[in-house]
Amino acid sequence: MRLPPSWHRRRAASPYAQPFVLPGSSPSAQGNPTQLPSSPCSPCWGSGRAPGHEKWGVSADGPTLQVAEPDLLKACAGADVLLFVVPHQFIGKVCEQLKGHVKKDAIGMSLIKGVDEGPDGLRLISDIIHEKLGIEMSVLMGANIANEVAEEKFCETTIGCKNAQYGQILKELMQTPNFRVTVVQEADTVEICGALKNIVAVAAGFCDGLGFGDNTKAAVIRLGLMEMIGFAKLFCKGPVTPSTFLESCGVADLITTCYGGRNRKVAEAFAKTGKSIEQLEKEMLNGQKLQGPQTSAELHRILKSKNMVEKFPLFTAVYQICYEGKPVTDVIKCLQNHPEHM
Repeated sequence: MRLPPSWHRRRAASPYAQPFVLPGSSPSAQGNPTQLPSSPCSPCWGSGRAPGHEKWGVSADGPTLQVAEPDLLKACAGADVLLFVVPHQFIGKVCEQLKGHVKKDAIGMSLIKGVDEGPDGLRLISDIIHEKLGIEMSVLMGANIANEVAEEKFCETTIGCKNAQYGQILKELMQTPNFRVTVVQEADTVEICGALKNIVAVAAGFCDGLGFGDNTKAAVIRLGLMEMIGFAKLFCKGPVTPSTFLESCGVADLITTCYGGRNRKVAEAFAKTGKSIEQLEKEMLNGQKLQGPQTSAELHRILKSKNMVEKFPLFTAVYQICYEGKPVTDVIKCLQNHPEHM
């Protein structure tokens, strides 16, 4: 496939405030990595491939790295592809800054894990970006822990793209020998997987903190996956097929997040220490934001408005433990009495 000339001139601009590395060549072969600002709360906007960040233990810069630019509008000027990698609660502000400064024929791809509440229920982050900027949107989700991507340890990912031509372009931009990309058209399902898996990981962390083992975690993963599928079938606008959940965005990302992600880690500490989620976030995440609890709150509002809370007991248990003061042991009661066992 031949790409328009402009794609070769400016491949991507990446707004991010989370640890993120585009797959690229080894840092040892590229010289000194470009450093980002020292404050984890000060976003840096990169054009080309994303630079390293020593604070996150990430120091990989791909061969087409141009600059780490602190000015969002300068970084995105003339960009053909925009990658959105910010905590989902900040996306509205980022889009307001970008409005009127994005090429009309640019395309966007969101790596943001989260959902929002809209007038009709679920509102996807990619929909928010599309509404505010008027650009075609795709999503990328998968079992992609940032430091492992930076170290070029093999992994897979999933691009959800409703436009087959754009999907192929994005795959060519992202794929390397150690970062293999599959493109599917069920973009809404892919995005929902990326958001909901963090809620399940919080439940897995609670179980770890209570001293339960791998059998219990396997049950959390299975029942969580069932609720993810059920939620997608109810709220996705387009088709939802089981095969999408077998991609990296589905069961693979769910497994790695329930074993290695920060949502699991903080939830375990929550169960062991009794400290609040907010306090643990400050102590443990070095400026990063925890997505699982907040997503559970947004999901709960959506389910409550539709009178569907009881259909998703695991999601509900996570919300009630995080925000309503219910005991952490309720997660075990939820597993024991889950409708799947009745």
